[in-house]
Amino acid sequence: MHNPATLALALFGLSGVALVAQQKPKPAATDQTNFLNCVKGLSGCDISVLTPDQIKQVSDASKKRNIDYCMEGGTLCDPTRLSEAEAKAAQSARYRRNLEKCLSGSPTCDPLLMDSKDAASAHTAAAQRNYDKCLNGSATCDPLRLSPGQNKEVQAAAGRRNLDRCMGGSPSCDPLRLTASEAAGARAAALRRNLDHCLDGLSSCDPVDLSEADAKSVRTAAQRRNRSTCEQGLASCKPIELGAADLAAAHSAFESRNMEACKRGLPACDPSLLTGPEMAAVTAAFQQRRSRLRAPESNR
Repeated sequence: MHNPATLALALFGLSGVALVAQQKPKPAATDQTNFLNCVKGLSGCDISVLTPDQIKQVSDASKKRNIDYCMEGGTLCDPTRLSEAEAKAAQSARYRRNLEKCLSGSPTCDPLLMDSKDAASAHTAAAQRNYDKCLNGSATCDPLRLSPGQNKEVQAAAGRRNLDRCMGGSPSCDPLRLTASEAAGARAAALRRNLDHCLDGLSSCDPVDLSEADAKSVRTAAQRRNRSTCEQGLASCKPIELGAADLAAAHSAFESRNMEACKRGLPACDPSLLTGPEMAAVTAAFQQRRSRLRAPESNR
C-alpha cells in the first residue's frame, strides 16, 4: 500500500511540471512582413532573421526578377547572374526589340546589331516611309533617297497639290508650275470667286476683273442690297443711288417705322412728320396704355 505522504509529494511534483509547461513561452512567430519585403526585393529586407527555406525562396525570387529585367532590357539586369540558356534568351529578346525599332524608324535603332537579311528589311521599310512622306509633301522628305520611278510619282503628286491650291486661290499657289490648261482653269476659278465676292458686296471684290455682263449683274445686286438697307433704315443706306420708285418705297417704310416708334413712345419718334390721322392713332395708343395701367388700381 502506498504511503499517503509519498503520494502527495508525487502529485505535487506532477502539478509543478504542468505549471512550468504552461508558463514556458511559445516560440515567436516568423515576421512575415520582413519575409515579403525580401521576396519583393525591397530595401527594408533583413535576411539575418530568415529561415533556410525562406532564404531559398528569396534567392529564387531575386533570380527571377533579374531574368525579367534582362528579357525586358531593363537597366537593373545583371547578365553575370544568367545561365547560358537564359543569356541566349535575353540576347534573342534584345535582338527582336532592336529589330522592331529599326523597322519602325526609331532613333534608338542600332543597325550594327542586325544581320544582313534584317538590315535589308529595315532599309526597305525606311525607303517606303520616306516615299510616303514625299508623296504627302512632308518637310522631312529626302528626295535624294527616291528611285527614278518614285521621284516621278512624287512630282506628279506635288503638281496635283499645287493645282488644288491654285484652284482654291491659296496664296501658296505656284502658277509657274501649272500647264497651259491648268493655268486656264485656275484663272476661270479666280474669276468665279471674284464675281461671287462682288455679288456679295465684299471688300475683296476686284471690279476690274468683271466682264460687262458680270458688272451688270453686280450693279443689280448692289441696288437690291441698297434698297433693302434703306427700307430698314440702316445707316449704310445710300439714298442718292435709289430710283424714284425705290426712294418712295423707302420713304413709305420710314413713315411706318416713325409712326410705330411714336405709338410706343420711343425716342426715335419724330412727331412733326405725323399726319392728322396718324397723330390720332398715336393718341389713342397712349390712352389705351394709360387705361391698362389704371385698371389694376381701380380693382384694389
